Amino acid sequence: MSKIIKFGEDVEGYSIPVLNEREIRASAGILFLMMFISLMLILFKGNFIPIKYGISLFFVDFIIRVFISPRYAPTLIIGRLIVGNQTPEYVGAKQKKFSWIIGLVLSTTMLILMVIMNTYSPISGIICLICLIFLFFESVFGICLGCKVYSLIYKEKAQYCPGEVCERKSRQPIQKTSLTQLLIVITFFGLLVLGIYLLNTQFSVKPHSLFGTETIAK
Repeated sequence: MSKIIKFGEDVEGYSIPVLNEREIRASAGILFLMMFISLMLILFKGNFIPIKYGISLFFVDFIIRVFISPRYAPTLIIGRLIVGNQTPEYVGAKQKKFSWIIGLVLSTTMLILMVIMNTYSPISGIICLICLIFLFFESVFGICLGCKVYSLIYKEKAQYCPGEVCERKSRQPIQKTSLTQLLIVITFFGLLVLGIYLLNTQFSVKPHSLFGTETIAK
């Protein structure tokens, strides 16, 4: 039983249980895509059915992660299949468990409000947005926001963080950002704002069919 209900894996060379960050990021991407599409269907179609399925799957997945073992969580298994040919990047299991407990609390709240009570409100909207932000940062940037909360609450240094951010003291030359690069970013956003101001009328015109056989419904 102890082999089944266990959080983290024992890997040679690591003093504490660890998890594969690459699998976790893949799983976060899957959940983000699922929840994002469900949210878009609510906003543009008023269809709440996909979000109810999504919340239920999210809840079950995190129940398995926290109370049984991450190795049996469906989205993490799918993530393992997707990134199976990549070299593992190990991360400490302890801070990940704390982060996933946060996810479980959020998904439980959403389950009660939207699935069991069948309601919607600014509360469920805000919780959904928080979940999307957490999943987006994890999948795209490899930044575990829940792990950062863990460090703030427990006042202890997390071990084996993604990208070795816990151990790294200074940036390598290739990671440093120059003043010129910062000015390029500022200019880019400035041109974006200017483009929105100057081209909004032109871009608002509905496109027509290239072959003249179809029209877009107004």
